[in-house]
Amino acid sequence: MTHNRIPLAGVIGHPIAHSKSPQLHGHWLKKYGLAGYYVPMDVAPEYLETVLRTLPNAGFVGANVTVPHKEAALLIADQVSERASMIGAANTLVFQEDGTIHADNTDGYGFMENLRSGAPNWIPSQGPAVVFGAGGAARAVLQGLLEAGVPKILLTNRTRARADQLKEEFGDRITVEEWNDAGSVVEQAELVVNTTSLGMQGQPELIVSLEGLQAGSVVTDLVYAPLQTTLLKTAEEVGCTTVDGLGMLLHQAVPGFERWFGLRPDVTDDLRAAVLG
Repeated sequence: MTHNRIPLAGVIGHPIAHSKSPQLHGHWLKKYGLAGYYVPMDVAPEYLETVLRTLPNAGFVGANVTVPHKEAALLIADQVSERASMIGAANTLVFQEDGTIHADNTDGYGFMENLRSGAPNWIPSQGPAVVFGAGGAARAVLQGLLEAGVPKILLTNRTRARADQLKEEFGDRITVEEWNDAGSVVEQAELVVNTTSLGMQGQPELIVSLEGLQAGSVVTDLVYAPLQTTLLKTAEEVGCTTVDGLGMLLHQAVPGFERWFGLRPDVTDDLRAAVLG
């Protein structure tokens, strides 16, 4: 008598109650009529490795990892994708049948897919991108933009040393600019990206001068609460194409869902509504 195990996946963070991922994957499981469950798991850092090594024995086929576990998961994994290694963090884990853990990072992929669907006329090779911030999210964005063929990235961060560090790692196509010069730097930009948490509900506003913004540029914000940040409002008034941050969350989930549940899901308006719901 064979037992078909129902595939399980989930998201591991600390805290985790705020995560939208269970609504996201739950929507797809229901929409496609697939057997499977996706659950939130609040795991303290000291238990992360024990939990990850145990999950495959409980029927888990993989998991997402979020703050504060993205760097630690990379060190625990048995195999690491090239892009996860370059970003220095993992967000998507696949458990092989023998229990080994494969780590990937789909944040850069999610960022680029969101950008392509929200600004289909943007051509990466056409000109420079300006990136605000030098944290973990910035690393994923830089990886995505460089891979897509953006010729030059002007990187600016409140703490310059962190931006200098990224230039050292990601190479010559990155130029570090002073945070106070952001207003004039954006004049050159075909694309402007905010990777900081500034402008998010409960966080200070992103206070950089945007007077240099040009109509026709593309402006995107990784913050999606609120969906319409001050940066996006200002950019819209100038005549820029704006792309909100929710799509990155939706698109980064696609590769993991496909690997765990065997079907490549679509990012639709219904999905956006379910996650915002």
